[in-house]
Amino acid sequence: MSTLQSVPSFGAHPTAGSNPGRAEIRDRLSNATYDLLVIGGGILGISTAWHAAQSGLRVALVDAGDFAGATSSASSKLLHGGLRYLQTGAVKLVAENHFERRAVSRDVAPHLASPLTFYLPVYKGGPHGATKLGAGVFAYSALSAFRDGVGHVISPEKAARDVPELRTDNLKAVAVYGDGQMNDSRMALMTVRAAAEAGATVLNHAEVTGLRFTEGRVTGAELKDRVDGTEFGLDARLVLNATGPWVDHLRKMEDPNAAPSIRLSKGAHLVLKRTSPWKAALATPIDKYRITFALPWEDMLLLGTTDEEYEGDPADLTVNDKDISQILDEAAFSIRDQQLSRDLITYSFAGLRVLPGGPGDTAKAKRETVVTEGKGGMLSIAGGKWTTFRHIGRTVMNKLAQLPGRPLADDMEPMSQLPKHAPLPGLANPHAVAHRLVMDGGTPGPRMSADTARHLATHYGSLSFDIARLANEDAALAERIHPDAPEIWAQVAYARDHEWAETVDDVLRRRTTLTIRGLDTEDVRAKVKDMLEKKN
Repeated sequence: MSTLQSVPSFGAHPTAGSNPGRAEIRDRLSNATYDLLVIGGGILGISTAWHAAQSGLRVALVDAGDFAGATSSASSKLLHGGLRYLQTGAVKLVAENHFERRAVSRDVAPHLASPLTFYLPVYKGGPHGATKLGAGVFAYSALSAFRDGVGHVISPEKAARDVPELRTDNLKAVAVYGDGQMNDSRMALMTVRAAAEAGATVLNHAEVTGLRFTEGRVTGAELKDRVDGTEFGLDARLVLNATGPWVDHLRKMEDPNAAPSIRLSKGAHLVLKRTSPWKAALATPIDKYRITFALPWEDMLLLGTTDEEYEGDPADLTVNDKDISQILDEAAFSIRDQQLSRDLITYSFAGLRVLPGGPGDTAKAKRETVVTEGKGGMLSIAGGKWTTFRHIGRTVMNKLAQLPGRPLADDMEPMSQLPKHAPLPGLANPHAVAHRLVMDGGTPGPRMSADTARHLATHYGSLSFDIARLANEDAALAERIHPDAPEIWAQVAYARDHEWAETVDDVLRRRTTLTIRGLDTEDVRAKVKDMLEKKN
């Protein structure tokens, strides 16, 4: 049966735990005073909302676009310590990153993260020698307490067996170390869900059009629902600006004379079909500070990234031909030409790193988080790394507790009293989940194909069984969205009813992998649009 045939039963499937409708959420936001309003649904805002809700505060989270709709879904998909930061002497940062990476991968979201072995090739005439890199990966693994093995050096022959497309001309040795990876969109969405389950009221596609003031202090915001145009507002005791590349735009709403606080660096990536299986990733030094990655990810190959200062409107960010050429040229240092054909590119994307303001090369800038308080008392948070999203949330909460006058401190549970490794929804062993889905569909019903079961298990964890239940109740929802992808239509219904999906791109770009695979055809988009419009 074709997955693109007309399926009359693609209506709404209301179930217990479905997200409330937008009108109901707007009413909640309009008719209460919140302790904390978080503006910005990237991972920094999401993490802060999650931690604030856990601490007992009444929290609202809004974003002008989709959750993780900009930079937070345009990362290199890594959970890593940051090998290159050793080059700048940031030993404490690397150790902190490793701690957070292990916590997320093993305790918080093992269903959404996976270990990844990295090969760092050493070529004749390259920026680093084998001895230096061997020592570097050993120190890197030591900062992780050797919990991912001991960094070491292997022969070019061994590396070529694991990465068939590796260039071996002038290859002297290959350094090996361990890190991890994820699907950043899915990790962010699960964190939104965790925040909502902890009591936060969340709404995407809700643009802040102005701030509310009481005696000179920011005490809320005016908003416009981008889905239906409804205008509304909400009151809050404290407002947090977590708008990423737009952080200074919102600061100017608070104070038109606010000086710039950040600068932006563009990071572009390419997604390609793989010509052969890869058992490891490549991290190839380009110069003393920069590394280009080639990562096996979602059954494809992810290449990147660029690092150049960006001064335009964040909304206008695109990947241009110069970016594509640079990424392919740099990848060619260590990858054979047959894997780098432009015909293999299925998708390209770019994100903006938010860096502290100041001069110098963006590639050498510190990836630190900056929290500032504005003239009207609004806090602004910018910068940081995806890997440390939980640590950043805790940092902001500690800042809230220390504000002059302690406006929220008496209502907050101290961070030290909260669970140290609170899990994200769906926590489960993904291998066990996939096995059960294959064997019995997770519920009474037909078995599921191995690739779909594996995909669901590593993107939803135990929540996969909710999707399997939808598929078992309606055979049409068990069909693949596209023959060349593992996703099924039940995921679209689930995204609509449980994951705040409002637009076709919300579904195809961030809640599934259809867009990055280059499979978001006109037929698929039309069908998804039809399903979204049938929400109760």
